[in-house]
Amino acid sequence: MTEKEKMLAGMVYSATDRELLEELNGVKEVIHRYNALSPADNSGRLGILKDLLGNIGDDNIIINQPFYCDYGKQISVGKRFFANFHFTVLDEARVIIGDDCFIGPNVSIYTACHSTDPVERNTRQEWAEPVTIGDNVWIGGSTTILPGVTIGDNVTIGAGSVVTKDIPSDVVAVGNPCKVIKKL
Repeated sequence: MTEKEKMLAGMVYSATDRELLEELNGVKEVIHRYNALSPADNSGRLGILKDLLGNIGDDNIIINQPFYCDYGKQISVGKRFFANFHFTVLDEARVIIGDDCFIGPNVSIYTACHSTDPVERNTRQEWAEPVTIGDNVWIGGSTTILPGVTIGDNVTIGAGSVVTKDIPSDVVAVGNPCKVIKKL
């Protein structure tokens, strides 16, 4: 298997693989163009997002600049998606976001995982775990969502939360670590 195939399969892979680094650099060029567009250039922004992302639910998608991601193609967003400034997605694994989701400013979604052992970590071997976010979800500003997390439907995540574990549907959850504080 190639290192990319390993990455997409959730296996340990080399993050310094030449093919992966070339793809990352290519995506950085696309992101640079996206972030340099006039905010009023809605058709230009939509065109880049259609090419960059793996799937978008409809043309009613807004991702305010600046936006950052690693690969883009592992990201799928549903209908009527909105993300505010400084949305960052490390999409070494799939990131699936449902319909009618709102992402506050400075939100980060991470799929890349690294060993806690410094010797292992320094080998640049890593793996990735997918993130899934359901329909009708609002992620408050400056929230971080960690690898492997699933957030259900009809959820509000409070600003500044660090989501380390799955969050069920129909709740409000906040904090570091993020915990359910209210059922809807």
